[in-house]
Amino acid sequence: MPSDRLRWRDVRATTPFRLTLLLGSVFLAALWVTLATSYFFTAHELTARSDQILFTRAKSLLASTPAALPEHVRAEIANATPGLNYFALLGQDGEQVVGNIALPAPRRIGTPYAVAAVPGVHGPLRVLAVRTMAGETILMGRDISPIRDLRIRLLQILLVSGLGGTAMVVAAAMLLSIGPLRRVRDLERASHVIAAGGLSHRMPVAGRRDELDQFAVTVNLMLDEVAHVVAQVKNATDAIAHDLRTPLTRVRATLHRMRQETQLPEAARGVTERAIEDLDAVVDRFAALLRIAELEASGRRAGMAPVDLHTLLRELGELYEPLAEERGIALATDLRGQPLVVADRELLFEAVGNVLDNAIKFTRSRVTLRLLEREEGPVIEVIDDGPGILAEEREAVLRRFHRASGAAGVEGTGLGLAVVSAIVHLHGFSLAFDDAAPGLIARIALRAPQG
Repeated sequence: MPSDRLRWRDVRATTPFRLTLLLGSVFLAALWVTLATSYFFTAHELTARSDQILFTRAKSLLASTPAALPEHVRAEIANATPGLNYFALLGQDGEQVVGNIALPAPRRIGTPYAVAAVPGVHGPLRVLAVRTMAGETILMGRDISPIRDLRIRLLQILLVSGLGGTAMVVAAAMLLSIGPLRRVRDLERASHVIAAGGLSHRMPVAGRRDELDQFAVTVNLMLDEVAHVVAQVKNATDAIAHDLRTPLTRVRATLHRMRQETQLPEAARGVTERAIEDLDAVVDRFAALLRIAELEASGRRAGMAPVDLHTLLRELGELYEPLAEERGIALATDLRGQPLVVADRELLFEAVGNVLDNAIKFTRSRVTLRLLEREEGPVIEVIDDGPGILAEEREAVLRRFHRASGAAGVEGTGLGLAVVSAIVHLHGFSLAFDDAAPGLIARIALRAPQG
């Protein structure tokens, strides 16, 4: 039975989560491309505008005569916005003639370039150097710190939008996945109940008419047909067992009286005894079938009460010890802890007795009846050193009339474990088989009383 707690690995494996994440990733990629494109073109446009302003100022200064150029530069400085535009005029020898900024020798002439830091200037600057006809150099700088700040702000917006969008997409994927995952858990729980034999149980339908509802409706229709067919087969089997048990018992009684009251030839007496034995086997099969039908139909919940497992298992050991001794088998009991279980004592006695009887039939030298106490509840184990049951047959032996491949030549009806399975299912317990190397472990997991 799956846990009710939803785990991260379960959520991330769902189709809604993956589809939402995929579509969200496409959306985020488009968002990032848009923001990155906006960042690039905005920064490029602002830089280009600064360069255009520098070229315009350079064109104006270059139009001046050499004699008037210093005054023209001073006028530009006086009219410039403080802290934004800077000008300097360098003579042919590289010495500054006039200016409001001290810049190093120009890197290149006629092409704007960036200067990261200049003493006494906030910066960074975008600088343009041009040469006059007289060989002088005009340096013009423009503070581009607003452009830098805008770039940083756009980059921050890009990162925050990307991270925030990613978080929102993941959150949306989880929220869209939790509902379907819970419905899948409900379907899974229902399937476990049905697989355990509850053919009257049905898959839950939420009424949304989505793919899960369509699946549930389809499975429910299939279950209706399966339950109908199984019910017909079981009813026919139970009816045959019920109708034939009485006449066969009469025939058996007649043969028994004939053998007791009539002087029969030795050959006829042998045939009569074999016929009586065959009739006993058939009647036992019918009785087992009717027993299974009774358990499946009645529910028999009224007899549920706390049962002392130590006392019950000791009684079983004492009951089967003579049979084990007769066959040369060592029967041991290993009872640990003081567990109680809520069950119908007679039915539980019958179930463990059937398992113990099977173990004595098939074991080679020893059988151990063991009681363990675990966190989930007490566990009854019957361990033998016989041929065991093949792993692929361990589910099949719980069905009616199925006998394991190693059971040939051993007396039995093929219904004992079916009765045990019906009793275990009635109580909500579980029956499983494991390898004892050599032999078989038949394990009945019980539930401790609550509260």
